[in-house]
Amino acid sequence: MFSMKSGGRVDTPTKGLQIIIVGCGKVGMTLVEELSKEGNNITIIDKDAQKVEEIAGLYDVRGIVGNGASYNVQMEAGIEETDLIIAVTESDELNLLCCTVAKRVGNCAAIARVRTPDYSNEVGYLQEKLGLTMIINPELEAAKEAARILYMPTALEVNAFAHGQAEMITFKIPKENVLDGMSIAYLGGSFSSKILVCAVERAGKVYIPSGSFNLAHGDVISIVAPRQRAKQFLEDCGFKTNQVETTMIVGGGKATYYLAKQLLASGIEVKIIESNKARCDELSDMLPEALIIHGDGSNEDLLKEEGIQFVDSFVPLTGIDEENILLTLYARQVSKAKVITKINRITFRDVIKNLDLGSVIYPRYITAEAIIAYARAKRESIGSNIETLYHLFDHRVEAIEFHVENDSEVTNIPLMDLNLKENLLIAFINRNGSILIPKGRDCIMKGDSVMIVTNYTGFDELEDILR
Repeated sequence: MFSMKSGGRVDTPTKGLQIIIVGCGKVGMTLVEELSKEGNNITIIDKDAQKVEEIAGLYDVRGIVGNGASYNVQMEAGIEETDLIIAVTESDELNLLCCTVAKRVGNCAAIARVRTPDYSNEVGYLQEKLGLTMIINPELEAAKEAARILYMPTALEVNAFAHGQAEMITFKIPKENVLDGMSIAYLGGSFSSKILVCAVERAGKVYIPSGSFNLAHGDVISIVAPRQRAKQFLEDCGFKTNQVETTMIVGGGKATYYLAKQLLASGIEVKIIESNKARCDELSDMLPEALIIHGDGSNEDLLKEEGIQFVDSFVPLTGIDEENILLTLYARQVSKAKVITKINRITFRDVIKNLDLGSVIYPRYITAEAIIAYARAKRESIGSNIETLYHLFDHRVEAIEFHVENDSEVTNIPLMDLNLKENLLIAFINRNGSILIPKGRDCIMKGDSVMIVTNYTGFDELEDILR
């Protein structure tokens, strides 16, 4: 029913939105890059004239130099005709003010980046009172992603769908594993019918596999399964699935606070190394159950003294990408720890991939995915809306979860009778909280949530799966 093809991404035509992005830092630039690819009309605002000129020239978008919270600046940017404003400056307060002004002047949706823990505890209140569409916290989302991986350290990546009822897990097949040489058809028919292999990366190519595809050691594969079944499947394949018991984190920033708080709540011992004494005191107050060490986390003697050789997991969360990478490589050399590397700025992704850094997290792309999902859902839709979107394998594959709001040309018809595009899988159907790995005779019905995996990009609605 589903054909296997390799190759690059395929773009689908889209109807663009009028979007203003305030702030030209790392996240702002990523949003410009991703949202302009989707056919949206972008205007950027920043006080730094050089940044505005560089980004406007690089991505062929309109640029305005000024204060994004200014009424006059927003009017110059066309706020009255804008569909969406996204404020991602370094200041939480300025972001909230930008959105508040925009909501008073225009009839647009508003998204603010808010990172401070004090505000993160008040997201619901702020969102309701200020009329915001979304408040997004890259550090918190990165910490959630890191925690999911540390709960299942075999995985390179763990993504949640269907409000946590389904998981997509990416991992590498080792030599002599039970999956080595197994066909997709046998895996789904005899070995485990409750999981689906959605994508496979082999020798630099990504495949959306059909039943005849044979897995091999060295493949990096993404599977989707009901949450309670995913862990059991990995155990059946011979992987250890227990969460880590100890973790060492280098750097004491916001992401560290969010991650440590989650890990401590799950009974995981946390040790944090931070060079700033005042920040150590703050962390000691905020995280009394964690062990806070004042020192230079890049000092080899200190790391050994604090037991890097014996920890279950190691997560460098400094603000410097190069330092995070070097610390990860060192940890892999001296320990068997599960490592997670946070990278904010570096764009040499092929080089990074060849360094074998374990699980790599890009906070700015996590932010962009949530906003792209909303932007696509806001565009004209027939009978479905995007709920969740993830990019996989260096943006070569998209996993998208749609909510089916109305009957359409894809509902109430057996999947085997739908004229589906190539390079596409229907991974699961969520029906009333029950996750179904679909077969050819199953139908999509009104009220379902449906996840598709494809190397196309730009799907706005579920009907885009048809040829």
